[in-house]
Amino acid sequence: MKTRLQKKITETFKQLYKILSSLSETELNTVPYEGSWTAGQVVQHLILASSGYPEMCSGPTEKTTREPDEKVKDIATLFLNFTIKMQSPEFIIPLDKKYNKNSLTLALQKIEEELLHVSETYDLTLTCLNSEIPTFGKFTIYEWINFSLIHIERHIKQLNTIYQEVTKQ
Repeated sequence: MKTRLQKKITETFKQLYKILSSLSETELNTVPYEGSWTAGQVVQHLILASSGYPEMCSGPTEKTTREPDEKVKDIATLFLNFTIKMQSPEFIIPLDKKYNKNSLTLALQKIEEELLHVSETYDLTLTCLNSEIPTFGKFTIYEWINFSLIHIERHIKQLNTIYQEVTKQ
């Protein structure tokens, strides 16, 4: 379970770094079409949404009375349905400002290291008691990490679309 999850963490962030590195500073901060975030805002949104996992996982937990990966399929079904437009909770909406690619990359690298650390050192089958997602309820540590990776995967697709728009000649 751990090895497979760590491979997924590494692969997901590799894809994220690839699209981020392909954007110039200008492209990173260009609104691709009306009503869209810039690529920089999307990446900042991911940083806000994926931060704090070590603190959450070291908080109160309990033994899980169901399969520890039970909710992963439902998370993927919802978040990888690209026909649905989702509304972000206020606390993970990025500021409308210019973002620096190096700063974003460093923040992402810290999150990747944290997720790898959590996946290596924590009991992935425990349920975190201090956080939950509406309609899903409480997640195991394994499900939380997968939630983060699936959420990133959704936005990698969005970043690729933004890239196509901002690099048109």
